[in-house]
Amino acid sequence: MTSTESVTRLHRPDSLDEACRLLTALDMPMIYGGGTAVQILLKQGVLFASDLVDLSRIAGLDRIDATENGIRVGAMVTLRRMETDAQVHRTAPLAARVYGHVANPRVRNTASVGGNLAHGDYRLDPPTALLVLDAQVELTSTAGSRKLPIREFFTGFQQTAIAHGELVSAVHVPRQPSPHSAFVKLSSLSVNDWPCASAAALVVPVGRRRDNSELRLGLGALASRPEFLSLTLPSDTGLHDAVDAAARAAAEVIDPIPDIRGSADFKRRLGLVAVRDAVRQAWESAQRATGDHDSEEGSDAQRASRRRWWRGR
Repeated sequence: MTSTESVTRLHRPDSLDEACRLLTALDMPMIYGGGTAVQILLKQGVLFASDLVDLSRIAGLDRIDATENGIRVGAMVTLRRMETDAQVHRTAPLAARVYGHVANPRVRNTASVGGNLAHGDYRLDPPTALLVLDAQVELTSTAGSRKLPIREFFTGFQQTAIAHGELVSAVHVPRQPSPHSAFVKLSSLSVNDWPCASAAALVVPVGRRRDNSELRLGLGALASRPEFLSLTLPSDTGLHDAVDAAARAAAEVIDPIPDIRGSADFKRRLGLVAVRDAVRQAWESAQRATGDHDSEEGSDAQRASRRRWWRGR
């Protein structure tokens, strides 16, 4: 390990154990992953740290490994790799798509998966996908490791469930249970800027006969933390009815923070547009898979045929 003295000391541990010991022993330590956010916030005087603990030398943190149920993504895997990696595309294509919408290629080539989540910002893109995929965050300290559902990870405005002495060591992403997904991101300034609203949608057939579908929604930039919603609808619900049901549910949790990108009312309206667009794309995909292009006009015979098709799967 080496250390350089300046206003903030820099430590480069060679193992995860050493990094965790540093987090416990130092006065005001901060993990340094990709550094894209930390450097800016330190210069702006928003963050204060006596010591930075750089994880770049720790072997294995930049790996993506197959697991029984999906993939384990090391904390130092870059966002760009999540966007382009073939294993991610096979296992969780929605995640790959959403990671590809973060900022710009320069940022994605530097920022890390663990650092992105630990930043805890309510406007982050990746949590929208990770929420609907039911991912888990692996947190490690000197006491060992634990897995926390990402749906419990964000606890408030710029706050996470990372305890003192813990760091994000990996993210466990389950195999995507359905191909019927979509992501919509809307910005009022640059396309590379933080979004005013973002929404990920995933439609998952449920039940022995697949008569119902779970509609999962992950919302970003629309409240003080990323939000998750789940609705169960009959699989033959018409497109307009499904979109309206999702919009009504989302309206209950949308509580935007006004800033230079727009007022709360503007963001609320834009958020409902994002939700409607994402759900429309995902629900239409599910309808095409069952041969139901317009279920509202479908006959009883058509509905019976679709049910037989699902039972045969």
